Amino acid sequence: MINLAPESFVLHSAFAKISCEPGWKWQKREKPLANYDIFYVWSGEGELSLNGKMYELGKGSCFLFRKGDHTWATHNPQKPLVLTYIHFDTAEPAQEVPVPYRVLEDTFDFEHLLSKYVRLFLVKTYAAEIEAQLILKQLIIHLLRCDRQEPVERKVSNQLSESIREVANYILQHPGQAHRVEDLGKRAGLSSRYFSIKFKELIGMSVQTYMIRARIERAQHLLLHAGMNVTEVADALGYRDIFFFSRQFKQYTGKSPSEIR
Repeated sequence: MINLAPESFVLHSAFAKISCEPGWKWQKREKPLANYDIFYVWSGEGELSLNGKMYELGKGSCFLFRKGDHTWATHNPQKPLVLTYIHFDTAEPAQEVPVPYRVLEDTFDFEHLLSKYVRLFLVKTYAAEIEAQLILKQLIIHLLRCDRQEPVERKVSNQLSESIREVANYILQHPGQAHRVEDLGKRAGLSSRYFSIKFKELIGMSVQTYMIRARIERAQHLLLHAGMNVTEVADALGYRDIFFFSRQFKQYTGKSPSEIR
């Protein structure tokens, strides 16, 4: 669905955020679904059947039902479900359709988008349909990103992931500082060894390589846009040896600093 323009999403009137009654159940029907349906669980407990396969329902359970799917569901009356569902269709064939089921761990952004979609139609909001199509595309992108996450990232807790990414951003913001791995690990609340391992797993390169790349990318910007010469840039980014700077710069960019400038 990443190939679809927002206006290609055809909105249906069947959408809502509901708190299910204690006796609620989604009856099994003979006819399959006629369109797509985002089905998200805010809270509660239950179970759902999708084409004969059973799934436990709880906070973060998220489905993208497709045309032709057969579904039914029940819930625990003592812990009733709170759901959002959004039915829609597409005006043209969709590519890269999200997988039918996942459990979202980081739910804040997704829930915000769901709430915004539903609120648009509670009152006669100007250009509601256009904005709803944009939000629907964002929801699909969010699901596709979840589907494409590397297995190792799924195993890492959200807090750990956020801490390491904050450190990575800190390095980008301060490329000229002489960062020590021990200090960066402390910033993330981790030992230097564990921090180095998880940093490489999440970011895709070692801390040292990331720091060098941050400096070289900043050097390129300064040479191109800040009117600084090679010596000034090397000094600003903490290089004491201009020849070492030039050699490292060429190693990562394929060109010398003088050529870039």
